[in-house]
Amino acid sequence: MKPLAVVTPYSPEPFFEKTLLEFVKSDLVEDVMIVSQERVQLNVPGCRILAAGSLLSQETLEIILSNIQTEYLLLLPKPLYISLEPDALNSVMEASAYAKAGIVYADFYDEDRKGRDFHPLNDYQSGSVRDDFDFGAMMLLSVPAVRNVLEKYGPMPHVKFAGLYALRLKVSIDYPVYHLNEPLYSVIEKDETSGIEKIFNYVDPRNVNVQKEMEMVFTDYLRKIGAYLPPYYFREAEKGPQSFPVEASVIIPVRNREATIAEAVKSALSQDVKFSFNIIVVDNHSTDGTTSVLSDLAEENSAIRHIIPVSTELGIGGCWNEAIYSENCGRYAVQLDSDDLYSSPHALGKIVHMLREGNYAMVIGSYTIVNFDLEEIPPGLIDHREWTDENGHNNALRINGLGAPRAFDTGLMRTMGFLNVSYGEDYTAALRICREYRIGRIYESLYLCRRWPGNTDAALAIVAVNRNDAFKDRVRTDEILARQKMNQEKPK
Repeated sequence: MKPLAVVTPYSPEPFFEKTLLEFVKSDLVEDVMIVSQERVQLNVPGCRILAAGSLLSQETLEIILSNIQTEYLLLLPKPLYISLEPDALNSVMEASAYAKAGIVYADFYDEDRKGRDFHPLNDYQSGSVRDDFDFGAMMLLSVPAVRNVLEKYGPMPHVKFAGLYALRLKVSIDYPVYHLNEPLYSVIEKDETSGIEKIFNYVDPRNVNVQKEMEMVFTDYLRKIGAYLPPYYFREAEKGPQSFPVEASVIIPVRNREATIAEAVKSALSQDVKFSFNIIVVDNHSTDGTTSVLSDLAEENSAIRHIIPVSTELGIGGCWNEAIYSENCGRYAVQLDSDDLYSSPHALGKIVHMLREGNYAMVIGSYTIVNFDLEEIPPGLIDHREWTDENGHNNALRINGLGAPRAFDTGLMRTMGFLNVSYGEDYTAALRICREYRIGRIYESLYLCRRWPGNTDAALAIVAVNRNDAFKDRVRTDEILARQKMNQEKPK
């Protein structure tokens, strides 16, 4: 018997039969199964139709596993137009054997009429636990490894959307998930889902059932690896003996935002509150007219503290450190990005009220996506209602962000600090805080978040996207290790 079975969803597109032929003609492929809920007819000999639903469901995966006898299973989760490089299938199976891997995936090419572009993928690490980790268009599973983990950890839960995610997490506990750093195929028909839609998939109300399943599966995984934190772990932020010049500081890190910085500062100045506050703008050595704009504003209003750091090596996190360790910083430090605005004069008051009343270490609000002219654009309100007090601190490890605007207890943050990076510094801080402390949430829109070409994450190349994703995966890796250690040290 040949070692490999191939499974893919059905597609009526003309390219689909060409993709099937890539596998049928291989001397390594024993079985090609086409998953379809409807009766279909194919003109490709050597394939069979498997009556089942989505490849993401537990039921379909169980049907597949009961229908194959091969050592390896190659899953194509989406029906894309795939063209294999010479010896590609042998390469992934050899990698699985020598790495003793449960899952193998490989780099690929994006191909269109203009040519082929190399599409690298990230290495998998223990923090690569988000459900949208990019494995490319093909995943090779070791069938013995899959059957071993299902016997050891129990069958997959009864889920419609999170079956493959649950299987991947279980396999990763006992077996390597191996990235083959070699382009072994071309994807000719791309996934056309827009970048903005992908970014906010996990907060889209249309995906609530999907996300509930993903959270359930992920929480079970954390329990299995000893990283789950029960709700009773969490405590309030303690008020120390420190004194502060004002009750709150609006923190604005900025570099080269001449077009938007004045609006942001004026938005902060317009806040109608009954407590003292100031605005700390950390000007990270701007080279356009930003510094001049800020100097003029600071001369006009004593509430503005315009700081130019000594260091020229600061990221956004380093600028936050300049602010919170400053003698001008208030008891609470509240975020405002240099191209965004508060949605009303009452935003700051609502945030500080919640920080005070709940003794929270951190409060996170909700925001509305707008264009440069402040007109609402899809997906509109981002309120992160996936958060719950009971499990948000666990689920936070699965998703890519916790929301905005963010506000912190300054005394506590001075004991932690921010990473000196310009991506993920806020996510890292939030994970660190919610490992021990309660986080408050405000679900009404407090903030207008601009999406425009000036954003730091606008139209990123694949290398930059990979770098950002790998950084957050590393943050999750470290956080999972810290939580496992904390659980081990907690008295039973």
